[in-house]
Amino acid sequence: MDQETTAKTNDTGTAAVEQILNSIERRDFSIGVIGLGYVGLPLSLVAAGTGFQVVGFDINSDRVAGLNRGEPLIRHLPENAVANAVASGRFGATDDFSRLGEVEAIIICVPTPLTHHGEPDLSYIRNTVSEIAKTLRSGQLIVLESTTYPGTTLEVVKPILEQTGLKSGTDFFLAFSPEREDPGNGEFNTSRIPKVVGGDGPISLAIADALYSALVERTVPVSSTATAEAVKLTENIFRAVNIALVNELKVVYEAMGIDIWEVIDAAKTKPFGFMPFYPGPGLGGHCIPIDPFYLSWKAREYDITARFIELAGEINTRMPYRVVERLAEALDRRLGKGLSGAKILMVGIAYKKNVDDIRESPALKLIELIEARGGNVEFHDPYIDKIPSTREYKTLQNRRSIPLNVESVADFDAVLIVTDHDHVNYAQLAESARLVVDTRNACHRAGVNSSKVVKA
Repeated sequence: MDQETTAKTNDTGTAAVEQILNSIERRDFSIGVIGLGYVGLPLSLVAAGTGFQVVGFDINSDRVAGLNRGEPLIRHLPENAVANAVASGRFGATDDFSRLGEVEAIIICVPTPLTHHGEPDLSYIRNTVSEIAKTLRSGQLIVLESTTYPGTTLEVVKPILEQTGLKSGTDFFLAFSPEREDPGNGEFNTSRIPKVVGGDGPISLAIADALYSALVERTVPVSSTATAEAVKLTENIFRAVNIALVNELKVVYEAMGIDIWEVIDAAKTKPFGFMPFYPGPGLGGHCIPIDPFYLSWKAREYDITARFIELAGEINTRMPYRVVERLAEALDRRLGKGLSGAKILMVGIAYKKNVDDIRESPALKLIELIEARGGNVEFHDPYIDKIPSTREYKTLQNRRSIPLNVESVADFDAVLIVTDHDHVNYAQLAESARLVVDTRNACHRAGVNSSKVVKA
């Protein structure tokens, strides 16, 4: 190719990029979001609310139909957010993935779980990208938001897309921008959380950054997709390791007769050098129990053992077993009976308070462990009417929440507080129960000072 031809080609490419950037600025730029769960749906609503035409894609036809009827589906979202987006004409959902060719940008928000052997399961990403490849066309922006190990965007996503004959950075544009959702956080919603963005080359980065700049208050461009992938893992590993630390401290201080929650409350008065983390019955949610193992798995490719990460994972994974031991001990010492045959009321099964999200909740493991030892478990959760289908705990599917009142509580040998929802009267709970085993310090924070309450 001679210099004149090269110059014309570069000019044409520059003009095409400028046209894309101008289209984003004018909101004449349609967005497809794949996966309409706790990440994809809020992002879709923000995009529609800022003037973009949004098509949401999901394999769950019931979810698609519900969203098109304006049903919120996710409890912590504003009540009319979905209905308003649908009514505006800027948002609609579909399970027809052949429509992916209609949109200018495609944002992937699908699960990245672990296999039964604790290895990354990228099947959702691979299957999704294979669907995108069927209709991929020049000028499209493809962004992966699903949390994964460094290298996934270029090592897994890019080759599948380039099998079409189109090339990343020239024909289509590829980026990674980690989701940072915190369900139930009233202060930091999707648009207020800074967005880290990494691109496959400077042009892809510029386009992806322009799009997210139109959606959120601030973007944080980084040098590569691998860096952006590493940012997300680092954030969640930081939390996992510190939670493991306080979980271990809880066990140590407990043996010394020291209350870990009192220690943390006093320590956090220091205005520098300390950040409070709190113990619990185990890790839950779609990120913290899973993401650290993505990095430790990838590290082995470089002949490195991430010992600190793996130790933290081991400590956190053992916490449900520790809680069951404390429950059995409390039943024996306080009521003179064993766990086998005991009736246990579990209060809260969501992975965190004030949300309807049960993904990786330690409550599910706790139910399994208690019932394996002969206990009988029922639950109350003001946010979850029944246990949905899960990959690991299929036998618990469709169990329903029971009402929480004086009569129902009194019918159980012990109450096990797993999730400290605000919409629970802990004083009444402690008064009505024969025994309360509290994994969240909820009773103390509610001002309850009762000999019936055992911290775990």
